[in-house]
Amino acid sequence: MSEARNTRSVRLAVAQTPVRDDPRDADALRESGRQVRALMRMASARGARIVHFPEGAICFPHKLVMSVEGPDAVGPADWDRCQWPVLQAELTAIAELARELRLWTVIASVHRLTGPNRPHNSLYVVSDRGEVVTRYDERLLSKTKVSYMYSPGISPVTFDIDGVRFGCLLGMEIHYPELFAEYEQLDVDCVLLSTTGVSPGNAAAQAQGHAAVNSYWVSFSVPTQHSTAPSGVIAPNGDWLERCPADGSPSVAVVNLDDSSEAAAEAVAYARPWRRESRAGAYAEHRVTDPRSEDRTAAF
Repeated sequence: MSEARNTRSVRLAVAQTPVRDDPRDADALRESGRQVRALMRMASARGARIVHFPEGAICFPHKLVMSVEGPDAVGPADWDRCQWPVLQAELTAIAELARELRLWTVIASVHRLTGPNRPHNSLYVVSDRGEVVTRYDERLLSKTKVSYMYSPGISPVTFDIDGVRFGCLLGMEIHYPELFAEYEQLDVDCVLLSTTGVSPGNAAAQAQGHAAVNSYWVSFSVPTQHSTAPSGVIAPNGDWLERCPADGSPSVAVVNLDDSSEAAAEAVAYARPWRRESRAGAYAEHRVTDPRSEDRTAAF
């Protein structure tokens, strides 16, 4: 009998926030920052150790707002339009609150690069000391994002909290099962997926499938604009454990990531180890040489 891989538990909060799409609007950026910090306080009050926010939590720059050929046509993004000092001030305030609350915070933002390179679309991982300990950059971008807006990232990212390992994915990467399989190979316990879209392809259902196939937790964070398929946490058996309200309200759902729980134990202790064993060649010694096996037209 295999033992559960992780005997520790981490309390995770997943958030849904309104997403604003004009990085030229300093007041909107500040309001997004205030909303994020309010939800951080809510998560902390409910005992969370880590809080996870959706893509565009501070701002998700619209392709037409940023386009040099806009507002009626998509073209290369003019990133000089972004209120970078305001964005940086809001992220700094979020990091300071993370330190104050002793709350790990995974927050999405545009990550500026050295000109003329386009920025990354990123997830910052801010520790409970208020320090950026790593950053995930979206790798498999939409055609518009990669053609006109962002530089793609190059690698997966993992980080550990109290012995529990997390991986990060972003945007349309929900549609790429190989990225979720990669994190299974990297031995993560939970994938944090932040996105602004739930269609096409029913992203929430796909997230459940990725959790069940890989036998790990998935935190699914979306904006309030998509709360008909609200943010939530999926157990390693593919079941939703907790979800935010579907009424469009900013909120958090809080779950203990505990591999010994009823929703996780069987998937973690049996399904995941057996899949690894089978992929490693468990069937080789049981294969046979038999003409009735080799002849695929053999009758009954």
